[in-house]
Amino acid sequence: MISTLGIAVLVALSITVNPVFAHHVMGGAMPVTFADGLLSGLGHPVIGLDHLVAVVAVGCLAATQRRGEWLVLGYVIAMMVGAAAHIGETTVNGAEIFVAVSVVVLGVVLFRKAPPRLDIAIALFAFAGLVHGYALGESISGAERAPLYAYFLGLAAIQAAIALAVMYGARILAARATGHAAIIRVLGGVVAGVGLAILAQQFMQAA
Repeated sequence: MISTLGIAVLVALSITVNPVFAHHVMGGAMPVTFADGLLSGLGHPVIGLDHLVAVVAVGCLAATQRRGEWLVLGYVIAMMVGAAAHIGETTVNGAEIFVAVSVVVLGVVLFRKAPPRLDIAIALFAFAGLVHGYALGESISGAERAPLYAYFLGLAAIQAAIALAVMYGARILAARATGHAAIIRVLGGVVAGVGLAILAQQFMQAA
């Protein structure tokens, strides 16, 4: 049943998802005030489906680890480092493809019955955080200091809040629902489907 549902989700997402990497809360305009930067940081990763499903997957995977809170913190720090690298004019060719690959891998790991080993979770969170942060840094690159700092504050706050909320929710689900494993696996299929749709779009654009 789960395999059938997972395949259906993947197909549906591949057809319907139209991910865009330049997610801009400010309508594409560069934030110029502290409030603009804060709003952009809070909203930027939420309105982008690729970034949103990634942090949801991070929260679910963190729930399987004893020190999940630290893993979430590591993901957020890696994201800040990635965004800072973009702002510092570091060039990563094919960053969008790396983002898509990270989403697929997060989904596949989440879909597996067994939770990942701690070292694998750390490596995966670090990789995903860096590439998603780099992609998110595009919208704030070149901004003045005040909106730049506000953006980082908002970005860190919203990512940590979503991941931790999902993590605690997943733990509650695991303790109270007998079918929690099936639900998490379906969610993993959804995440992988979004990643595959993004990856397919990138290859079609490059063709």
